[in-house]
Amino acid sequence: MDDRNDWKRVTESVTPSRSGRYGNERHESKDVRKKYSNNYRGPGSENYGNRMGDPNNDYLTADNSGFIDLDSAVDTSYERKKRKRISKEVEQTPIQKTMPYKKVVLKKKGYKPELNYSKKTKPQAPEYPDIVFDKPVRLNRLIANTGLCSRREADIHIKEGTIKVNGEVITELGVKVNQTDEISFKDQVLTNQRKIYLLLNKPKGFVTSLEEPDGKKLVIDLVRGACKERIYPVGRLDKMTTGVLLFTNDGDLSLKLTHPSNRMRKVYQVTIDKPITEEDMQKLALGIELEDGPMAFDSIAYSDYETKNMIGVEVHSGRNRIVRRMFEAVGYKVIKLDRVYFAGLTRKGLKRGKWRFLSPEEVAFLKMMPS
Repeated sequence: MDDRNDWKRVTESVTPSRSGRYGNERHESKDVRKKYSNNYRGPGSENYGNRMGDPNNDYLTADNSGFIDLDSAVDTSYERKKRKRISKEVEQTPIQKTMPYKKVVLKKKGYKPELNYSKKTKPQAPEYPDIVFDKPVRLNRLIANTGLCSRREADIHIKEGTIKVNGEVITELGVKVNQTDEISFKDQVLTNQRKIYLLLNKPKGFVTSLEEPDGKKLVIDLVRGACKERIYPVGRLDKMTTGVLLFTNDGDLSLKLTHPSNRMRKVYQVTIDKPITEEDMQKLALGIELEDGPMAFDSIAYSDYETKNMIGVEVHSGRNRIVRRMFEAVGYKVIKLDRVYFAGLTRKGLKRGKWRFLSPEEVAFLKMMPS
């Protein structure tokens, strides 16, 4: 006997599924059957049962009120919401029934609370001790101390006759003046400005120059908003060299740190294109002949003993591209060059391209170094 098309099976509880197909789900409870159809007649009705497969029934003329309505059997979302609302009202106590429903406001998806971020304060330069000259000094030194220019540029201004001391034009080099004398440049009185000492971790691709006609990136652009005073780089690093670079408007300290006779220590970390042999390292330590004279590293050692292509060198010379030229002279190409130490200053805790002001203790240490 076919359990799907036999319309005479009226003794069993047959209900349609929620998908709207023919009734083939059996439930023992009568209440479960009732919720699927509003036209339910019960087992005693003559029209009870599923007659969808009856070939002798005329669906247009016959009374089909007892048939299960398949459209109503599908539990729509509207019916489910309505049934939940009714059951909720029945379960409420009499006190709750009189109270109005609370409106629930759902937060929009992706909602983020407003956060108040405190603005970063600009670092301020510490109070460095003023420089006091207790005896007469050269005119170009006093001009450089005002921050107008370097000593070499001051000599050019003196020769051109644009410098006046106490109202008199000075064109002779080597003239000594006192700190209390009035010095003017093009009829503008020069005054001593506060000293600034700033350390930069130079990135590659920047030129250590104040003015570049080719439109290249300058290191001065990285520290331009640090202070109102005009500051200058101490020494030079070529375009592709990174590391420690000092800026200041203290001409005396700048001359002290860059003069070859003071032999200021500079340590570089060098990465070359291939492993270097101990024989070549010994040549660089003993000295080799270059175009501008003999040169030797103060010390040289491996930074990585496995690859042997990372070398640490110490040098005091300030010649142009001296480290790169020395490695090229023994057959190696420098891929990366980073200055990690200069006159007691390191880049520790300073990210690439960032700067900081020196502390008064660091400035005092630089000034106390023997010259």
